[in-house]
Amino acid sequence: MPVIDLNSDVGESFGNWSMGDDAAIFESVSSANVACGFHAGDPSTMAQTARSAAAAGVTIGAHVAYRDLAGFGRRFLDCTPTELADDILYQLGALQAMAAAAGKRIHYVKPHGALYNTIVTHEPHAQAVVDAVRALGGDLPILGLPGSAVHARAAAAGLRTVTEAFADRNYTPEGTLVSRREPEAVIHDPEAVTANMVRLATEGTITAIDGTVIRTDAESICVHSDTPGAVAMAAAVRRGLEEAGVNIRSFA
Repeated sequence: MPVIDLNSDVGESFGNWSMGDDAAIFESVSSANVACGFHAGDPSTMAQTARSAAAAGVTIGAHVAYRDLAGFGRRFLDCTPTELADDILYQLGALQAMAAAAGKRIHYVKPHGALYNTIVTHEPHAQAVVDAVRALGGDLPILGLPGSAVHARAAAAGLRTVTEAFADRNYTPEGTLVSRREPEAVIHDPEAVTANMVRLATEGTITAIDGTVIRTDAESICVHSDTPGAVAMAAAVRRGLEEAGVNIRSFA
């Protein structure tokens, strides 16, 4: 039976500003990428998200980012590798404390937004992510795109790497994500998304925006929680995978 993880970005509310329905998303996913306060989230949101994930039996991961609250972490930050490593370590420590208070711990790291995309090719910032994970004193897996620089650096450091695909995002023929600045970056049709993810889990392929069939070796699928209809989309993807005989289980 094929096995795959479903992850989602959660805990992205901030103060009186609410983002996503995390409790509903937890009914469909197996892993939770919890915002750590630098692109979204605040202490109370982090704590409550950790408690909710623990209650739902969902694995907790750290969704670390550039220090960019105003831009939701979607802007590149030209910081030194040392500054970035310190920022990431700070975020990991904060979420580790919140998870511990909920009787759990963090099991993996997934960079967010601009940081996620930057470390596909940016070697110094990729190394900064690895350095921060190692500085925490554990061997947390790093979730990212196949073939990314951060995965190469992580593997060289003896860390586990986990590849993922995005359920509701279009891909270029080269296997990278279509920029959010493009009008067709996000797929909104649950049937199309589900069919694509079933092919991924059972055949190891994804259909790119131009119809090109791309081979990919993803262990996890991200279903975003902040797009319109996200809860229904996540439920449809899970249902479609299970009907195709795919077992949903956290990689961690």
